[in-house]
Amino acid sequence: MIANISLWLLAIGAGALMFRSLPTPRSRTEHTEHPSLSIIIPARNESGSLPHLLGTLQEQNLQPFEVLVVDDHSTDDTVAIAKSFGTTVLRNESKVDGAGKSAACWYGVEHSSGQWLLFLDADTRFEGPDSLSNLLNLYKQRGARGILSLQPFHRIEDMYENLSAIFNVIVVVGMNKFTAWKNRFKPAGSFGPCILTDREDYLSTGGHKAIADAVMDDLALGQAYLEKDLPVRCMGGKGVISFRMYPEGFKSLVEGWCKSFALGSKSTHLAVMLMTIVWIAGSFITTGALVSSLIAMNPALITVTGGLYLIYAFQTMRFARRVGNFNRFIFVFHPVLFSFFAGIFVYSIFRVHVLRSVTWKGRKINVK
Repeated sequence: MIANISLWLLAIGAGALMFRSLPTPRSRTEHTEHPSLSIIIPARNESGSLPHLLGTLQEQNLQPFEVLVVDDHSTDDTVAIAKSFGTTVLRNESKVDGAGKSAACWYGVEHSSGQWLLFLDADTRFEGPDSLSNLLNLYKQRGARGILSLQPFHRIEDMYENLSAIFNVIVVVGMNKFTAWKNRFKPAGSFGPCILTDREDYLSTGGHKAIADAVMDDLALGQAYLEKDLPVRCMGGKGVISFRMYPEGFKSLVEGWCKSFALGSKSTHLAVMLMTIVWIAGSFITTGALVSSLIAMNPALITVTGGLYLIYAFQTMRFARRVGNFNRFIFVFHPVLFSFFAGIFVYSIFRVHVLRSVTWKGRKINVK
């Protein structure tokens, strides 16, 4: 029993250290002058998501700005929907091998005119009419250098989407910047769905063209900036930008996380990785202790282990609710969430290191 409590304390402590806080941009209403802005949206079969983003862009109080939707060989109504919002639609004619997104982003930059570049995933959307202004103001206040990237707040609509809870936490934690030590560890890269940068800085790194072969383009782009001694700032997007991940269904959710995790974990600092592993193990430790006490039918042990189990559920819920509006009650079943995460992570390693390929949006991506 003492051993179980010690392990539980270790896991709870590791969690508190690995995910101390997640800063988000403060709401501001002032509208200051900014350089010209080009918003580049790579899109492949995004007919379901694109209207939400383009609709919120039209609602922004900050105008004007250039919007370029780069069609990455879509087979649905992505192009027609983009044109219906009056945006400029480009056909990505690049034949570069790789994930596709990097080539589409670079193609968009080549046809853009803005001094500042904002790369947005098609499944993102702004939270309010001042969101874009707040984002640009923050970038300006931080010196308008390097990258400012936000991880959008995950908006849940269907029950199966709650299975992404642990993944979302690990994505944020894996950036190395949200531990109790704050800036001690170098960023793993940048968040991919929302990246704001200056054109001159972007071109000096080679931009997406230089990382065309990278499956994890967001991490690779951030590393390219760091190699040029340019700052990479990562924050949470709650209140500014959100997204709904994998609304197409459970299969899409599995493919999406499988593509991300085995490769993305390579950029996480070893200390952060170890804390994360201990924290994940804590779910199984507390579950095992509770099950053992139930089998023994010992009321005192059941009370203690049940309390430890629920405290762990509360910490997991607290972490997850920083990054998305996940249903609170699901964390009572946190072993299911952690087991699903572990299963997908193992499957991702198999796809990357054995099959040497992953699948996303009908495209087979070879991993070198």
